[in-house]
Amino acid sequence: MAFEYQWWEYFLIPWIAGFVGYITNVLALQLTFYPLEFWGIPLFRLKNEPWGIIGWQGIIPTKAAKMASISFDLMTTRLLNIQEVFHRLDPERFAEVMDDAVLLLMDKVINEVAMEYMPETWSKMPKEVKDDIIVTADHESGSFMTEFMRDMQSHVDDVVDIKEMCVNACVENKHLIVKIFQECGDKEFNFIRQSGFYFGFLFGIIQMVIWFFYTGSWIMPVAGFMVGWATNWLALKVIFKPIRPRKFSGITVQGIFMKRQLEVSEIFARVICVEILHIKAIWTAIFNGRLSKNFYAMLRAHTLVFTEKLLVEIESLAVVAMGSQKFLQMKEDIARKVMDKIPDVIDSSYQYTQEALDMEATIREKMKALPPEDFEGVLHPAFEEDEIQLIVLGGVLGAIVGVIQIFTLFS
Repeated sequence: MAFEYQWWEYFLIPWIAGFVGYITNVLALQLTFYPLEFWGIPLFRLKNEPWGIIGWQGIIPTKAAKMASISFDLMTTRLLNIQEVFHRLDPERFAEVMDDAVLLLMDKVINEVAMEYMPETWSKMPKEVKDDIIVTADHESGSFMTEFMRDMQSHVDDVVDIKEMCVNACVENKHLIVKIFQECGDKEFNFIRQSGFYFGFLFGIIQMVIWFFYTGSWIMPVAGFMVGWATNWLALKVIFKPIRPRKFSGITVQGIFMKRQLEVSEIFARVICVEILHIKAIWTAIFNGRLSKNFYAMLRAHTLVFTEKLLVEIESLAVVAMGSQKFLQMKEDIARKVMDKIPDVIDSSYQYTQEALDMEATIREKMKALPPEDFEGVLHPAFEEDEIQLIVLGGVLGAIVGVIQIFTLFS
């Protein structure tokens, strides 16, 4: 039987199929993560879909809110109890590290407010009386911050929503959710790229045999589609299945990602706590988040008690100078200014709080202990949500290469 084409043309088919498998997997992964924002002409686009009539946005950035919600739901329900974590703080130690900053803050606030409400009386007031107020502030600031932190520990769920904070961070900065998936699944993504060539090459051998006997022009595009489809499908299955180790003919088999639970736990905890769940971000969420009104109501109550103790020595003098109603208003203003300025000095507590909470170790150790069925949820949402789109995308790219093959090699 005579060859219809040169021998080397048949020889190239498996290699081209391997190349197609590799390229389609690389492109499919690239389009999973990038671009972070829609690139193209937004003529028409369905909500939460990566594609438009002309343009594309990475699948994960498109669904950042949903992807992050799935991942952080696992974290907040299985890995981290924020109430338990916050109780690791020693309120007295917290007050100690905040003492100097609070004292300077109170000195400044009292001076500002006194000069606003009773400038003449305050200017003429003996230095000893003013110093007594500062001494009282020094004595009482520890009690103020200690009691405040105890209240915070008891009601931390009322002042910050950790899941909401993390999800919002990923929606506002889509590179964060991309980084989580890319770093946790780095080895799996490399496998997907490389396996594209090996699976493609194997399918290419079958394609070569078919082409030897039948050379219909539709063979190459269809084969290209099948190679692109199959390589993506196989790669995704091998990563996550089987979830638990299984023995086949004496050989233990488990999904590639599932074998790396200990390693991935280290990476996930590090990325989350460095990029998203750090102390500065938590305090920012407390100050500015949806539940901030609860925090400021709590802070106001403690600040009013603190202010009352500070001003007890000048109360009678101040009431004579301005009247009881205005004195009450002055105390309210002191409390308001303290609430406004606390965010400016809270960084004095960052180092101690970071060390005391030690959230990275908590997340890491609890993730290592997760059942495999739960651990799968760390990375699988990146694919499961739009798995069929990834597979079809691989098929379409393969078909395009098949058409190019027809016109360049076998025309």
